[in-house]
Amino acid sequence: MINLAEVKPRHRKFALVTQADLRYPNGMSEKLHFEDFSAGEEFDLGQKEVTKDEIIEFAQEFDPQPFHLDEKAAQASMLGGLAASGWHTASMTMALLAKNLLNNSTCQGSPGIEDLGWKAPVYPGDILKATAKVTQARELKSKPDLGLVSLKIKVTKQDGALVMIQENPILFKKRGAVS
Repeated sequence: MINLAEVKPRHRKFALVTQADLRYPNGMSEKLHFEDFSAGEEFDLGQKEVTKDEIIEFAQEFDPQPFHLDEKAAQASMLGGLAASGWHTASMTMALLAKNLLNNSTCQGSPGIEDLGWKAPVYPGDILKATAKVTQARELKSKPDLGLVSLKIKVTKQDGALVMIQENPILFKKRGAVS
């Protein structure tokens, strides 16, 4: 498991000084490039505690179904209690991915998500932990300044139960590419 606070790419050394800024020991800023990813590497994306207020606020705006808004309705549902929308879970995961990996890289976006699955409900008080495993890193003939890194993201709760999986490719600049 790779924690970005401890990342040491194969061809250079640096330490994470802040969540938004990777630095060499000499203070020169450097972000992860396509060449820094290889199949099998796993990144710790951190964790997030889910609150009742967040669940309701998200649902009011984006997924206004009774089991995301009202505790009594939620208890009567197959979820058995107030639960976060799957889209809320995906959004919280995206925030962890962005803050703890993508914003520390040369990410150029993604052509889309290949797989997204919600495996268990997320309740108030749950602590979500996310990891991203590199399943493939390949160069692009059509865009020689970019590479495509495929990630499998797993989200678990505090008890280790799998909550969500997501697979998607992400574009990263190659080292030396013109900005």
